[in-house]
Amino acid sequence: MEKENKDPREKTISTAVINRLPRYYRYLADLKDAGVERISSSELAEMLGITASQIRQDFNCFGGFGQQGYGYSVPRLYEHIASILGVNEGYRAVIVGTGNLGRALASSPVFRKRGVTLEALFDVSPSLVGQTFCGFSILGMEEFEDYVAEHRPDIAVLTVPRAVTREVAERIDRAGIRGVWNFTNIELHLAHATVQNIHLGDTLMTLCYDLREKSGRAGE
Repeated sequence: MEKENKDPREKTISTAVINRLPRYYRYLADLKDAGVERISSSELAEMLGITASQIRQDFNCFGGFGQQGYGYSVPRLYEHIASILGVNEGYRAVIVGTGNLGRALASSPVFRKRGVTLEALFDVSPSLVGQTFCGFSILGMEEFEDYVAEHRPDIAVLTVPRAVTREVAERIDRAGIRGVWNFTNIELHLAHATVQNIHLGDTLMTLCYDLREKSGRAGE
């Protein structure tokens, strides 16, 4: 049975469940693009390497989505997950810090694929301000507050040097931007904005741990 009748308002949804939703979204996007119309929780579980029970529990947090004897409609489930994740909300972003990482993010499809529109790039370097990159004229930080007041972006992608991270983050917070995608490797907690702290090195270290563990087990 794919669906249990539970009121999603009866319980608080855990962070672990929320963190799995983007992964479901990615796999469902691939299935939809491949023309797959329906899938069972068991089939989806095999693809993701988790249990069918976990998938059903996760989806039941939001009311289910499945049909007994049918499984899940891939297009419908994709749209449900997209809606939950805010993909269709039309969020708009700016990048603050247009160094190597900022430019890499600006040139990637990550925003478009998640329904976020990148609208502006900012930096303080005289060698960058005024230059054009990916169709954007890089703006100076002296224009930041006026730009935010006029255009009201939802997300600031923070890729500035560590030494100025807190200063720039507080400036973003005061300007009224509601979300910060933080790539600076400094843990941020702001008074008003919601922050997603990204630590790229953590995943590399986890990989190194896995390699060491597998290497040790191979010699047993």
